[in-house]
This record gives sequence, C-alpha cells and structure tokens, in this order.
Amino acid sequence: MHVNVTVNGAETGADIEARLLLVHYLRNELGLTGTHWGCDTSNCGACTVWLDGVPVKSCTTLAGMADGHEVRTVEGLEGTDLDPVQQGFVEEHGLQCGFCTPGMMMTARALLDRDPDPDEATIREAISGNLCRCTGYENIIRAVRWAATHEAAARAADQEGAGV
Repeated sequence: MHVNVTVNGAETGADIEARLLLVHYLRNELGLTGTHWGCDTSNCGACTVWLDGVPVKSCTTLAGMADGHEVRTVEGLEGTDLDPVQQGFVEEHGLQCGFCTPGMMMTARALLDRDPDPDEATIREAISGNLCRCTGYENIIRAVRWAATHEAAARAADQEGAGV
C-alpha cells in the first residue's frame, strides 16, 4: 500500500506493507529515531507521537492509519531553540537513561497545550501512560512545571510588550 503522511510539517510518501507499524515507518523509512521502540504493547509510552495533534502510541498504530494525516515526533518539537519542555528536562534533570524521554516530552507538550498551568496531580495523570525506570518521576514532574512556568512568563512578557 502507499501512504502519504505529513511528518513534522514535511510531506512524506512511501510504499509500505499494510502491517507496518507507525514506529517502524518513522524510524526505518524516515530515519526519525527520536521515537523509541520499547514494548510493542502500548505499555511503556516511549513511542508516543502525535497523530493529528493527539498523542498515540506508535508501536500499536499502523502506518497506514496515518495516511493523509499529520504526525509530529519529538524531532518536531525543536525550532531555532529548544521547546520549553525540552529545556525543562535539561534544567530539572528530567532524564537519566533517556529511553522514555521522547514519549514523556510528547505527552508533556500535549498536556501543556491543553492546560498551560497543570498542578502536580494533573501532570502525574497525564504521564501515567509512560513508564520511566530511572527517575522516579519527580524530576519529570518538575521539568513539566518548569516548562509551564517559563511559558507563562513568556506569554506575560508578550502581552506586556503588546500593551495588553
């Protein structure tokens, strides 16, 4: 089958087997290895990407399901600077081995896009579908709060500069 998928804003297309998983399409066909392949069961969340703005586990999503849709991977978070979520993980030491980090970042970014000021319980609930075996989650939660705080400060500065 042939798929046409917009990935991180770029049009892609390939002839694939109907059973090809999205994680393998991203990693093997497109070379986007930031999306990690961990469990093949949707349990770990390391493979989390966005499909039309909604976080999905790419290890149990067929690549064909993305045909005609938009996918965003962890590589799509960066602009000219790090995304605040990425910077938060750096500042608050939200990673150790790094295996869960891409999925955690994609989940955190989706959370902050819908709730710019989440409390700890909301953050814990949002990341509950992503497993981390190294950090104990505390630094990850602080990283998400760091990003939320810095985004709020940037919004306030923008409003002040605009005279709002």
